[in-house]
Amino acid sequence: MVRKAFKMNVFADKTADYRDRHNPVWSELKTVLKNHGVSNYSIFLDANSNSLFGYAEVDTEEQWNAIATTEICRKWWEFMSDCMETNQDNSPVSEDLKEIFHLD
Repeated sequence: MVRKAFKMNVFADKTADYRDRHNPVWSELKTVLKNHGVSNYSIFLDANSNSLFGYAEVDTEEQWNAIATTEICRKWWEFMSDCMETNQDNSPVSEDLKEIFHLD
């Protein structure tokens, strides 16, 4: 099991939109995530900085990376692109965080 942690940024005036679009998240996207080994996924907001902290557990790094190649993921990125900082392909600008402590 791989524990992934990463941060992204949501635009200050789009935090409510970002939250609302995830509640509920598209069922097709949930299926893709689960079919790619994701068993636990949360996103947290730091309202002071508009930073998003993502945490996911996935079977393998390869499965995690393969999610980005799916059509539904790319459609989701496009749908969310007006809410957050994105790359040219609409993927979120994301910085991986390195784990320094874990209590099992």
